[in-house]
Amino acid sequence: MQSPHRVLGPSRRTVLLGAGATALTAATASTVAATSVASAAGGVPAAAAIPSPDVLPLTGGPDFPIGLFWPPHPYASTAERFAEIKSAGFDFVISGNYAGDGNIFQYQLDLARTAGLKMLISDDIQIRNMSRWFSISDTPTDFLSVTPAEASELYTRARDAYGPYSSLAGFNFYDEPGAGWFATLAKALAISRELAPQLLPYINLLPSDDPAYYQSFVDVVKPSLISFDRYPLLSEGREDANYFHNWAIVRDAALHGDIPSWVFIQTLACNNHREPTAAELLWQINISLAYGAKGIQYFTYWTPEAARGEGFGPALITVDGRRTPRYAAARQINTTWLHQVGRELKPLVSESVGHANETPLPNGAVAFAPTDLVTSVTGSPVVVGTFRSRDDGVDARWVLVANRSHHDRARATVAVNDKTVGSVGIFQPAHQNYASRRVAPIPLDLAPGAATLIKLTTK
Repeated sequence: MQSPHRVLGPSRRTVLLGAGATALTAATASTVAATSVASAAGGVPAAAAIPSPDVLPLTGGPDFPIGLFWPPHPYASTAERFAEIKSAGFDFVISGNYAGDGNIFQYQLDLARTAGLKMLISDDIQIRNMSRWFSISDTPTDFLSVTPAEASELYTRARDAYGPYSSLAGFNFYDEPGAGWFATLAKALAISRELAPQLLPYINLLPSDDPAYYQSFVDVVKPSLISFDRYPLLSEGREDANYFHNWAIVRDAALHGDIPSWVFIQTLACNNHREPTAAELLWQINISLAYGAKGIQYFTYWTPEAARGEGFGPALITVDGRRTPRYAAARQINTTWLHQVGRELKPLVSESVGHANETPLPNGAVAFAPTDLVTSVTGSPVVVGTFRSRDDGVDARWVLVANRSHHDRARATVAVNDKTVGSVGIFQPAHQNYASRRVAPIPLDLAPGAATLIKLTTK
């Protein structure tokens, strides 16, 4: 794979292209149209309204979205398999694993509707022809391009084919685009918002240590969310040294655009990456929550077969359809913790994230700094994310304390300022409420990868 950005881990762009992809290669950056969206006279809306994430599928509503990539292949797409996905606490499916035919998409959308799942469709015939295989250009002679009118027709076909299914959440426009594609993606999203403002236009970005890549994506494409993948669990027990750096960059870009940030977590071994433990699944999720994640996606659910290369090991479900221990772990995490704590965190704004008691700090991380509410965090290394309400009239703060380690317990103490803190609540996921405790130092005992959410109200 060619990219101007530093990439670690497997690339789904080269490894897991959906069935139905043609031999066409994406146009290079030099063939992509200019960054401004064409005028309405040229066929692309000049200023298509950008729906608030609050009203779109998955980003809107109170529920925290949990999704998966690489679902059951068409032969394994049954009511029982989709019910198995729902039972594990997943909310949505990104299509793939040789599902490229329109009839298969409709069949899977029907299965998803029955199971209570949403789907993001990766349609290689209509959607990818307007967003990946061809650029959108007003100049018919441009190499490998479609006109805005042709792009609108392609989108209309997809919308009309799959729109009748209530399980359709939106379309997957491009997985891991280079920055050279942002101009065409901006035009594609403008068309999507003009023709189907109720659907989520989804794009997942490359891992990168370049802030300009994500900043440009937000400024040029004007997405409804920012999603990326970076898989931190390397072979021989190592961690990706720039995992926190990448998360910090994405967090800044999401705050800049006032849009949700989503991330993929690693569920399987592949070249230079190890098979995660249950604690390491939980660790990736809680670190991401501390950094402000508003959606979690699993890579992968079904195991890619060996012929695809990259040395993929078993994911949540094996190639031949058997559950692995990671299925049980994901189900436990999703149904007893992530949905509950995610519902608390989803409407909040990430205010800060700091690493306490960790020396040296990982690249890109910042040390925890005391506030007028939390005066210190002592003990084991932890990652501390603080959050505020969007309502300026709410003075409460939420503090998520995540174990920095995925293999050792963490014992830490959060000291609060009794002059400014009026009450303390510890989130109880089983009851979806906060257990009151006295305003005093809060001792925490966190299992490997675990986290605790604390609510502080002011005097």
